[in-house]
Amino acid sequence: MPNVIKNELNPIQERPPLNERVSGFFRKKMSKDYDISYVHHIIFWSIYFMFNTLRWGHVHNDLLYSLKTNLVGFPIHIALSYFNVYYLMPKYIYTRKYVSYALLILASLLIMLLVKFNVTYYFVSTNVMPEAPEVVDTMTLNYAITTMLGELYVISFVTAIKITVDWLRETNKLHDLEKRQLMTELKFLRSQVSPHFFFNTLNNIYSLTLEKSDNAPEVVLKLSELMRYLLYAANKPKQSLKKEIDCIQNYIDLERIRFDDSLEVNLELSGILENKKISPMLLVPLIENCFKHGANQNIGNIFIDIKIKVEKDMLYFKVSNTMPKKRKKKKSSTKNSGIGLSNVKKRLELGYGQNDYDLKIYEKEKMFHVELKLKV
Repeated sequence: MPNVIKNELNPIQERPPLNERVSGFFRKKMSKDYDISYVHHIIFWSIYFMFNTLRWGHVHNDLLYSLKTNLVGFPIHIALSYFNVYYLMPKYIYTRKYVSYALLILASLLIMLLVKFNVTYYFVSTNVMPEAPEVVDTMTLNYAITTMLGELYVISFVTAIKITVDWLRETNKLHDLEKRQLMTELKFLRSQVSPHFFFNTLNNIYSLTLEKSDNAPEVVLKLSELMRYLLYAANKPKQSLKKEIDCIQNYIDLERIRFDDSLEVNLELSGILENKKISPMLLVPLIENCFKHGANQNIGNIFIDIKIKVEKDMLYFKVSNTMPKKRKKKKSSTKNSGIGLSNVKKRLELGYGQNDYDLKIYEKEKMFHVELKLKV
């Protein structure tokens, strides 16, 4: 027999598809979007400093005084804010030592109060609180409360930003992890299809070789074409609908050879099939299911009807097969349909949105029907 099967396996590792390289780039970019560098800190405090200086300059009608007080206050703001978010919170809040945290915050505010009062009094103005109705040149209760509340406001503002950024970063990591788990599960489901599919086809070849059928070489050739599709196309997230249908036709040709005249298959195609994408090996298990649970268990003539129609961006797929004349009673035929149907259901759930598909499995008029409406 001539050598008709070509070995197209490439020992050199190929580059990942363009869509995988692009998605990988954006995953890396998103993971860096929430990283805070020293540049972000400088920009934040610079904008905050200018805003505060202009604000209090307008309140006091003295821009120079506002500039001096902010030059005194902002190092204290920064020190307390960073002390809180990078030391106190990780050590006490995250470990649920709330009482210790509250006491240390209060102590920090009291130290800040003493430092700010003395620096302002000796280096800026003896009137440490010009917005008050009277001159404040001593440590009063009103000054202490107002200053500590103002400092607490700054600490809370910075802490809120830090918590928000941390939450966004963790959420992004969680989404990325979910996507990776989803892709891993999808790849596993695709890997289930191939062995299951080849197992049945190799059984067909085995039967033909036992009978020493002249159809065996043609079956092997058809199988090689199916293997080529599985090896190169099924690794992609989406594949051409036209190639999926070609794979279906090859599979039907294989089964026609095995069943000969006892099998009648009607395949109807309509609509524009080009430029439509579908998850690879999604429809083939539905066709395979007809032969496994219909033709293989039937005695006499077998009829399988396949209709594939595309309207705009929707695929309408329906496959029907005659049911076995004699079979064991089962609680639910749809729940015990084998690996093929359960695999397709799971892949639809993982790979498509809830509104992107509709799968129906039912029995009617001694026929087993599977209908799939899918966005392509």
